Amino acid sequence: MDYGTYRGVYTLILLVLFLIIVYWAYSKNRKSDFDDIAQSILEDDVNDNPRKKESSNDND
Repeated sequence: MDYGTYRGVYTLILLVLFLIIVYWAYSKNRKSDFDDIAQSILEDDVNDNPRKKESSNDND
């Protein structure tokens, strides 16, 4: 096998891997998980209180 054949096999492996990842991402089983993740950005987190900016004024 020469260098061109190795490159062809490597390209084929990457193409198959890409198609598997795309299938996994768009499968119906993952839709509910991705919807939950998308909604979690919009939800308010209890521990996510904005901090007040403290001024460092040394003129006491």
